[in-house]
Amino acid sequence: MLAEFVRRGYDHVVMTGDLIDTAVPADWAIIRDALVRHGLFEWNRTTVIPGNHDLIDLEEEMRFYHALNPAENARLRRVRDRLARFSEIFRPLIADNDANAGLPFIKVMRFGDISIAFVAVSSVLPWSGADNPLGARGSVSRETLRALLDQQVVQALDGSFVMGMCHHAYRVYGTDALVDQAFDWTMEFKNRDEFLKVMKSLGVGIVLHGHFHRFQVYRADDVTFINGGSFKYASERYGEVVVNEDGSWSHRFVNLNR
Repeated sequence: MLAEFVRRGYDHVVMTGDLIDTAVPADWAIIRDALVRHGLFEWNRTTVIPGNHDLIDLEEEMRFYHALNPAENARLRRVRDRLARFSEIFRPLIADNDANAGLPFIKVMRFGDISIAFVAVSSVLPWSGADNPLGARGSVSRETLRALLDQQVVQALDGSFVMGMCHHAYRVYGTDALVDQAFDWTMEFKNRDEFLKVMKSLGVGIVLHGHFHRFQVYRADDVTFINGGSFKYASERYGEVVVNEDGSWSHRFVNLNR
C-alpha cells in the first residue's frame, strides 16, 4: 500500500491510529521502518496519531493484579508512558524541529498555493473495569480542548484548509437495536460533542478518524467525518482526499491498482 501511495504521487499520508494491535512499542518500529523505506518518514509526507490498540495492552490490564487494583493513576500512567514513547518514535512526523513532540499538535504545510493544516489529538482513555472494560471508549481531555482554542493556535491555522484528526468515531451504529447500543457504549467517544464544538471553532471542515472498522463518510453539525476503515479487514482499500485551491474538496475510497 505504501508503494502504491508513492507510485500515485500523493502529497501526504494520514494514519488515524491502531497502527499495531499489540501495544508493544517495538512494533511501532516496523511501521516506522516501512515508512522510511518508501521515503515517507518525513514531517511533510506523513502524519500519525495513536489508537487504543497502540496504547492499551488489554491482556495486561485484565490480569488479576491490575484488574483488582483500584489505583487509576497507575492505569493512566501506563497510557501516558506509551504515548510518550509513541511520540518519541514518530517525533519527526509530529515536530519539524528539535522541540519536544507530543499530542495534541497542529501541523501546517504548504503544497504549492494550498495551505493544509491538521489538528491532531489523542482520544485514548485508560482501561477501566467499570467504565472502559474493553479499553475502546475514548475522550479528549478538557486541557487539550482548552489548549486548542488558544489564540496562537487560531492564528497559526488562519488561511489554511483545516482537518481534524482523532482516533475514536463520532458515530458508530447509532441505532435503536439493543445489541447495537451495547456495542456503541463499548466504543463510545464520550465527549464527542465538546470535541466537535472545538473543531467548528477552529474552522475544521473534515475530521479524519478510525477505530470503528468501516469505510464511511457522514456529517455532524456541518462537519464531515471520514472513517478510514481497517487495513486488517480490507488491506487493499484506503481513502483519498483531494483539496483544491478554491477550498473545495472531494473524497473517494480507492482499491489498490484500480
